[in-house]
Amino acid sequence: MIPAPQLPIAALLRRLTGAAPLETHISAIFVGPDHAWKLKKAVALGFLDFTALAAREHFLRRELALNAPHAPGLYQAVLPVTRTPEGGVELDGPGEAVEWVLRMAAVPSGDFLDAVAEAGGLDGARLDALADAVFAMHAALPAAAPLNDMAAVREGNRRAALAAGLPQARIAAWNTALATRLAALAPVLAARQAAGRVRRCHGDLHLGNLLLWQGRVCPFDALEFDEALATIDTGYDLAFLLMDLEHRLGRAAANRVLNRYVARSGDIGLAAGLPAWLSLRAIIRAHVAGARGRREEALAYLARAEAYLAPPPPRLVAVGGLQGTGKSRLARALAPELGAAPGALVLRSDEIRKRQAGVPPEQRLPPAAYAPEASESVFAELAAQAAEAIGAGHAVVADAVFGRPSERAALEQAAGTAPFTGFWLTAPQEVLEARIARRRGDASDADAAVLAATAARDMGEIAWHVLDATEDPLPAARAALGLDAGGGDGPPGPP
Repeated sequence: MIPAPQLPIAALLRRLTGAAPLETHISAIFVGPDHAWKLKKAVALGFLDFTALAAREHFLRRELALNAPHAPGLYQAVLPVTRTPEGGVELDGPGEAVEWVLRMAAVPSGDFLDAVAEAGGLDGARLDALADAVFAMHAALPAAAPLNDMAAVREGNRRAALAAGLPQARIAAWNTALATRLAALAPVLAARQAAGRVRRCHGDLHLGNLLLWQGRVCPFDALEFDEALATIDTGYDLAFLLMDLEHRLGRAAANRVLNRYVARSGDIGLAAGLPAWLSLRAIIRAHVAGARGRREEALAYLARAEAYLAPPPPRLVAVGGLQGTGKSRLARALAPELGAAPGALVLRSDEIRKRQAGVPPEQRLPPAAYAPEASESVFAELAAQAAEAIGAGHAVVADAVFGRPSERAALEQAAGTAPFTGFWLTAPQEVLEARIARRRGDASDADAAVLAATAARDMGEIAWHVLDATEDPLPAARAALGLDAGGGDGPPGPP
């Protein structure tokens, strides 16, 4: 409900737009043909206090400053609502300011990504664009300090979950498990802060706070009213989106966004924090749903929060073979079924090479980028990242030709004590040539000449599982990994 003193302002905005407001507990948004107007409600809710006019102006200006860089043109201006000589109100008049509103461009309701997801519009390309948008946002943010106190976040959510009526015994067990994990994670989080991974992030990064704007995916509506809640590890910021994707669309969608983000950022280290971060994001949704009387939804999120804290052990899977054998397709298909949520990290040599060169995955590189010393650097990073992820408890699928025995041996060594399975894909040369010719917008720069040169090399003895990739090798790979009966290492996605 809009507080009574603000009803004249609401009536003005309704006349301007011809629309009733869309309300949250802290704002009312009036969407017209060309513009949308946001009014912050004069409320105090414990975690925020907007009762003073100066506070509402301040946080509207903060909202504009936070969001405008990431969605240029969407956020436009903070304007006063002023008193008229007759005692009424008008927008941006010469009189005394009695309220402040944020002017934004109007956006069709179907362009918000939660609506896009509901309509089945988040295909692979859109998911990649989504991950790219989050990567670009994080890359543009400066390092910040101090890191939000995760123990305080845990305790706040424990109290909120109990206040929302969630089962006491389950919340107590969740709280204990999370406290144990956060204690073990403390040195990792401190090292990530020292490395600049703590930034003033979005803070509320779920699908409802991303949209299609001017032909691209953009984040908007960043958390503006609490600097501590938004000064967090970039991995924790990303985790809200991953949890939301897994809940709405299933693990494959979340896994694709995770892997695209890591391919762009190189941030393998975020894997260590994912169980705790995902669990916290799920418990937030659980107690919000519970407080709104949506018991079934709340319990579904609680089950998710619990499952994230009991991940399966890591394993390393390698997919090798000549160009065109479908290594990346198989790796991407297997990854959601392996290991901790939202599935295995896919470490693809082609993407590592592009990141080392400082270009997006789909941008072609000159031949010099494939010189022996460059390739050695790529495979060294791939093996090191695999070892780091496995050490952090996260499964890995490594995707490369692995045409040299030394590369295969280095990767197997990266598994440490974790289970290792290697697949070697084969298909007739003419099949591989036809597949390569059909490629568009792929991270691989290989052409028929590169294929021929690779095929002419002595690969040495292949001790990995050899799979015929003329047809789909996924069923055979799943059987070899023992995935047929259980459907994967992790908990099932939503129905």
